[in-house]
Amino acid sequence: MPDASLSWETVRGLQRALARGQISSVDLVRHSLDRIESVDRSGPSIKSVIELNPEAEKIASALDRERSDGSIRGDLHGMTVLIKDNIDTRDSMRSTAGSIAMLEARPRQDAEVVRRLREAGLVLLGKTNLSEWANFRSARSISGWSARGGQSRNPYVLDRSPCGSSSGSATAVAAGLVPLALGTETDGSILCPAAASGIVGIKPTVGRTSRAGVVPISASQDTVGPFARTVRDAAMLLAAISGADPRDEATSASAGRELGDLSVLLDDDGLRGARIGVPRKVMFGYSTHADEVANQAIEVMRERGAIVIDPADFPSADELEKSEAELEVLLYEFKSGLNGYLAGLGGDAPRSLEEVIEFNKTHADLEMPYFKQETFEKAQGKGPLTEPAYLEALATNRRLGRTEGIDAVMKEHELILELIGQNRILQIDALVMPTGGPAFLIDPVNGDSHSGASSTIAAIAGYPGITVPAGMAHGLPIGITFMGPAWSEPVLIRLAHAYERASLAWRPPEFRPSAVTF
Repeated sequence: MPDASLSWETVRGLQRALARGQISSVDLVRHSLDRIESVDRSGPSIKSVIELNPEAEKIASALDRERSDGSIRGDLHGMTVLIKDNIDTRDSMRSTAGSIAMLEARPRQDAEVVRRLREAGLVLLGKTNLSEWANFRSARSISGWSARGGQSRNPYVLDRSPCGSSSGSATAVAAGLVPLALGTETDGSILCPAAASGIVGIKPTVGRTSRAGVVPISASQDTVGPFARTVRDAAMLLAAISGADPRDEATSASAGRELGDLSVLLDDDGLRGARIGVPRKVMFGYSTHADEVANQAIEVMRERGAIVIDPADFPSADELEKSEAELEVLLYEFKSGLNGYLAGLGGDAPRSLEEVIEFNKTHADLEMPYFKQETFEKAQGKGPLTEPAYLEALATNRRLGRTEGIDAVMKEHELILELIGQNRILQIDALVMPTGGPAFLIDPVNGDSHSGASSTIAAIAGYPGITVPAGMAHGLPIGITFMGPAWSEPVLIRLAHAYERASLAWRPPEFRPSAVTF
């Protein structure tokens, strides 16, 4: 393998080296390509990268010339980034969602987040593998597997799942292939792979980042977010891709809700005086390892001056655990959204969900060797988004996630202070819980075997969450999630950064073959 020291450097460290002339953006591209060859395609063979950009070195060279001329676009100028293969690029690379049905599809323009990456001066190095169709084809799917890219592996323990659906984006950062990557989340697809791979992942408020040019699942839940090794790096990438886009109506709500000055948010003492709620019911109890790590993290927060409200349970927790409303919403929205997306593509590609289903049947040996497409078939059977069943399920999601969920627990634990004749209302700043248990075994026979996770309530609410490395169990990373109400990313970034600096929990991967040797 090539020297890994550069692989674990932060964006700030890489920018300092670029400014001093110690390295160039071309050097960063070449280092990443060497690392991909030795770690991703051979050696441990984690299969996180599905395709490389043949123009990457040329783009890096142009950005190096800009730097030498004194023109620097911002804090991410010249950095390498990988993006999930459900995000459109209008270049020589394909955009397939991991499906061979989409190999000849041709997007008519870049996704908005890709346009913003290019504008910020990042080098788009390539596309990452994913759980095919963002893990929505079957209830028995295998996280990290796609017909096009094969099976991605967890760089900490190779027989363990990278989780999904943004599997390759998370594992690419975790394995030191690139400092930054983009993924997408509908429910857990950023938070779970980030935690399983021991890195930082930010699931933004729905509407903070544009979904235009992204293969859709859900108009009410989909969002695009960053992966990085540190909160600072993830926050910088989130800032670069955020903002209103006429192609995505949901982003109009982001006007005036910018992240602000990251140098102010990234305060090592940011936990002091913060009010942290701990929702125990349902969010704990499914993994003794995750509980232990999360409880230790909460103690670190107390030691750093946080005020812990424990428990601070969601009123909707029990009903949420049993509700089938989320799946109902996703089935309706997937059919509507995917049909619209496919109809707008160029090239030789399916033009509807029905055509994708038929393609998979015809090519079952390639597309369905391990699991079928019953979720696609259920979605195909749904009607328009005006049907009462859809509208009722969406209302249930909003109630469980918002009014009887995150918003409710924030309101319940308000603290009213009387200060010089004026009342000041203090709310909980964030809710903290385990992101999930240790990564489960890759199992092509039975599919995924999640023990539990905390992502659903923020997913159905459309609210943000940040997962940060918090500890290890048998060589497997465990993360904790900082969760809050809509548009609370600045607060979550401040708290997550301060915890990260206090805990120093990150450990580099060892590419072990197994977690336990008998």
